[in-house]
Amino acid sequence: MRKLLVLLAAIASLVVTAGPAQAVLYGQPDDNQHPYVGVIRFFDEDGNYLWRCTGTLISPTVVLTAGHCTFGTASAEAWFTETAPSTAEVLSGDYTRGVTGETYTHPDYDDFATFPNTSDVGIVVLDKPVRLSTYGSLPTVGLADTLYKHELFTIVGYGVQDTQPVQVADVRRLQATVKLVSLQSGYSAGFNLQLSSNPGKPHQGGLCFGDSGGPVLYGTTILAVNSFVINENCAGAGFSYRIDQPHILSWIETFL
Repeated sequence: MRKLLVLLAAIASLVVTAGPAQAVLYGQPDDNQHPYVGVIRFFDEDGNYLWRCTGTLISPTVVLTAGHCTFGTASAEAWFTETAPSTAEVLSGDYTRGVTGETYTHPDYDDFATFPNTSDVGIVVLDKPVRLSTYGSLPTVGLADTLYKHELFTIVGYGVQDTQPVQVADVRRLQATVKLVSLQSGYSAGFNLQLSSNPGKPHQGGLCFGDSGGPVLYGTTILAVNSFVINENCAGAGFSYRIDQPHILSWIETFL
C-alpha cells in the first residue's frame, strides 16, 4: 500500500529547484500568523542529511510532526522563522544553525503497513527551549467526529509551492485554506482527514512535499498532521492523520 501513496517528506532530490513562491500549494505567505510552526530537517546517526518536514511547537521544547518524518532518523534541526536555509545550504554545511533535537516515533507506526491506521505521528524534543507567547494546542478526543463535511481548516507548512511546469520549493512558511472532503473514504476510514487540494475559492491551497507533519488547524487547535497525497503532482486531495484519537493523544502527552 505504501507504494501507492506519496509521502510528503521532502528529500534532497526533490527540493533543489527554486523560483517565485505562490504558497504551500496555491496558498499565501503566513506573515508570522503561526510562529509556532517550523521547518525540521532530519539526519541519520552519522550526521548525514535525510529530508525535511514541517512541525508544530506544542511547548517550548516539544515539536509535533509526522511519524514518517522521524522514522529511521537519529536527530533533527528546526527553525521557527518565516524563511530557513535551503537544502543546498544545509548540504554545503554553510548555513545559519537551527535548534537541534532528538527524534521519537509513535510505537505503533510501521511504515504504512497497517494503512490507513498508520499512527503517523512523531515528536522532536529540542535541546533548547523556543520561547513564544503562544503554542499549538492539542484537540479533545474525537473532535473531528463533531465537524461537518466541507468544514474549512488552515494548513501551514514549508512545502513545495508548485509542481508544474517546474518544481518551486522555496523554504518559507506559507498557509492555505483547505476543505474537509471526507472522514470515511477508502484512504481515510476514520483515521485520516481527506482534504481538498485545489486552487479554487474558498478553499485555496493544498499539501505538497515538505508539508509532512505540519498542522491542520481548526482555529488554533491541531486536529491532524499532514501525511500523504496520492500523486506526485500533489493534485486532487491530501490526507492528514488525526491526532484526536486516545492512543495518539496519550502518547503525545507523555512528552509534555
